[in-house]
Amino acid sequence: MRHLKLTGFIFFLLSLTESLALPTKSPDLDHFNATQKFIDENTAYLAIIAFSQYVQEGSFDELETLVKAMLDYRDRCWADNTLPECSKTANDAIQDMFCDLEGLPQKRNFSHCCGKTGFQRRLCFFYNKKANVGFLPPFPTLDPEEKCQAYKNNSESFLHLYMYEVARRNPFVFSPVLLTVAARFEEAATTCCEQQQKATCFQAKAAPITQYLKASSSYQRSVCGALIKFGPKVLNSINIAVFSQKFPRIGFKDLTSLIEDVLSMYDGCCEGDVVQCIRSQSQVMNHICSKQDSISSKIKACCEKKTPEREACIINANKDDRPEGLSLREAKFTDSENVCQERDSDPDKFFSEFIYEYSRRHPDLSTPEILRITKVYMDLLEDCCSRESPAGCYRPAEDKFNETTQQSLAMVQQECRQYQELGKDTMQRHFLVRFTKAAPQLPMEELVSLSKDMVAALATCCTLSDEFACVDNLADLVLGELCGVNTNRTINPAVDHCCKTDFAFRSHCFEHLKADTTYALPSISALVSALHADWCQPRKEDLQNKKHRFLVNLVKWMPEITDEERLCLFTKFTAAGEECGDVQEPESCFRPESSKTGNESQATEKQR
Repeated sequence: MRHLKLTGFIFFLLSLTESLALPTKSPDLDHFNATQKFIDENTAYLAIIAFSQYVQEGSFDELETLVKAMLDYRDRCWADNTLPECSKTANDAIQDMFCDLEGLPQKRNFSHCCGKTGFQRRLCFFYNKKANVGFLPPFPTLDPEEKCQAYKNNSESFLHLYMYEVARRNPFVFSPVLLTVAARFEEAATTCCEQQQKATCFQAKAAPITQYLKASSSYQRSVCGALIKFGPKVLNSINIAVFSQKFPRIGFKDLTSLIEDVLSMYDGCCEGDVVQCIRSQSQVMNHICSKQDSISSKIKACCEKKTPEREACIINANKDDRPEGLSLREAKFTDSENVCQERDSDPDKFFSEFIYEYSRRHPDLSTPEILRITKVYMDLLEDCCSRESPAGCYRPAEDKFNETTQQSLAMVQQECRQYQELGKDTMQRHFLVRFTKAAPQLPMEELVSLSKDMVAALATCCTLSDEFACVDNLADLVLGELCGVNTNRTINPAVDHCCKTDFAFRSHCFEHLKADTTYALPSISALVSALHADWCQPRKEDLQNKKHRFLVNLVKWMPEITDEERLCLFTKFTAAGEECGDVQEPESCFRPESSKTGNESQATEKQR
């Protein structure tokens, strides 16, 4: 994360018990005191989140030792904040404790990070995070009665265990989100444990919590990936588009000031600094609420809530209405004779203002589409401003913008049409084949998750009035999941190229990806062995998982066969699997169909 700006590093110098800056005005002081009180009250949770996200393999017993050490540290610094140890940032203090726990760095494979200092150590811990959590055991589930008994016996330990299990499986989710999840889960446990139908109550309460966590995780991973891979300019462009659409009444000067706070927030939150993330997000929301009259009419109720519910409320608030009289185009960017001179005098400010004006005028467009249009405009001016008569060259820019949007719209409309014609299951197999062809190196679980998320985007959006923006935004988040957060994430040259070359046009890049020709195909014997293990040995597992695994293996083994040939093999083989699933000797049942399938496969290979 070498791109972190000076503003980000200033925040890293703050101690656990000190403010962002000494408040001088009463509202600032009230805000600071409220935020600090919230941090102090949640020190244990913040230590749990930091440990669980940085050391995902760590045990709950190891975590409890760390939490005790962190609470002791807090109490010592409360008693005397002039102690040398109290001058550390919270993140550095927590990581020191990781490294000081005897034998833990070696046991959990992060001793290489403990040998570093300062920014390099924080970066090392960040890169130690693993997005694919297949190495962890399944999320523990308890019978509702057992859950309520555990909650009744020791509510603190029960809630700490829940937070530990959630945080280690979501290593890039920001601490305010996880604290919101914890508070909502505690509320659910308190309510449901008093009900007769506990299971029904927990099921109803868990669904929105899970949805909130998943949506937050997806967005934050995508945005942090943009910051880390492309730097603060791309992150600022994303945030200008998002805030301009959400708050179209905000002035450009106020927006610029807000975006500076937002960039500082992402610097800390993306790195995983749990305390700084709370402070800086609270600072952003205080900025918004202090100017709500000139920013939005939709957030009054949100601003009356406390941290972190206030933050969650503002983030999920509806877009404000577009100001009356705001035309669909801003003439200064296409009709002025001085466009090139204004661009050259301050390019960053010029294009930031373009994104601001275009976004607030087009709430119907997705964030990726606004960034594509901005890229088209930048490229157009690069060409036009080198000509003798620039104005005549850039004046038809709106036509190029519309052409870009039509290309993106056609892609979305095709996906929605396919979804409506083929249905959920067939569409998921379609995406599973596409993702496996493009990235056969990924584990089956991740390929299935990506395909499910794409189908979920279509299921959510394809009947809405804002179908285009909804699909394009959610599909871009799925690609963010694929590309990952860390710069050390690598899949294959073609996928890496789409992930790292052009953030705005990565969906267009992925649309044209072919099967990865660099992938070393597994041998036929390896495929047969995998099929044997899956289908010919009794194992209590969801049949759908077996079908997905068979399809992934089939694509990896035979990526070039036609869709019709693949469907034929898939249908015949999985039909045999369903028929043989309940017999005592599934291997003998499979043998005739297996032979038949094998002959068809050989015939297909000969045709190829």
